[in-house]
Amino acid sequence: MNRTVLSTLICLLFCLGLLPLGLEWGQCQEIQIRDKIISEFTPRIPKEWGEKVKGVKTRLHTDRKVIALTLDACGGPKGGRYDARLMKYLDEEKIPATLFLSGKWIDANLEIFKKLTQNPLFEIENHGLNHRPCSTMGRSAHGIEGTKNVEEIFNEIEPNALKIETLTGRKPKYYRPGTAYSDEICVEIAGALGYEVVTFSLLGDVGATLKGSQVKEVLLSVPPSSIILLHMNRPESGTAEGVMEAIPELKKKGFSFVKLSDHTLK
Repeated sequence: MNRTVLSTLICLLFCLGLLPLGLEWGQCQEIQIRDKIISEFTPRIPKEWGEKVKGVKTRLHTDRKVIALTLDACGGPKGGRYDARLMKYLDEEKIPATLFLSGKWIDANLEIFKKLTQNPLFEIENHGLNHRPCSTMGRSAHGIEGTKNVEEIFNEIEPNALKIETLTGRKPKYYRPGTAYSDEICVEIAGALGYEVVTFSLLGDVGATLKGSQVKEVLLSVPPSSIILLHMNRPESGTAEGVMEAIPELKKKGFSFVKLSDHTLK
């Protein structure tokens, strides 16, 4: 008996009250979905690896002069911090943004997370439970080891989505892998779970490594309909300075700012 059939049988017995597992019904459904995903995608071999593989969304589907700021909050000792200066500026200037948050970051900043969820300028999206590159074969990116198989991909994507849903009442619509690297099978798995995989069309701060003047220069080169990747977890970086200097000039050029959910993506 394969694991999909077995998990279906267990959930049926649980539902009938014949198997007191101590599980919630939602947990039972999650196991069933996980096993279906593992069964369907495990035999597949990926052909692509990178930030813009087949199926990944990188731009807004619009001809308007708009851009989307997307801000990542990763995990780890340095990744668990918060750029309060950057976020305060966006709030005061009424600049909307899409926030991709890892489970590690949420756990380390729970009170900040709750405040962010109450601000209608920001939408909260999924950056993976442990901020891992999304690989079916354990490939690494930027020194971070990726998921090793389909089960680990599921365990990276879905538990963080459920964490966000539990805390906010809204399940994420978008998923960005840790480091933005994935293979095309990961993109299909995310799609099967109901999420669009989004990376970027413009690296705004190159992993929060640029000086403020460099971030400003990059942002001022942005074409319309771009999705810009920045970081909100590195307060020592030049990201806040660059954003604060670029936004007034971008407004003068006629640009406006949107959340990802304001447009379809391509």
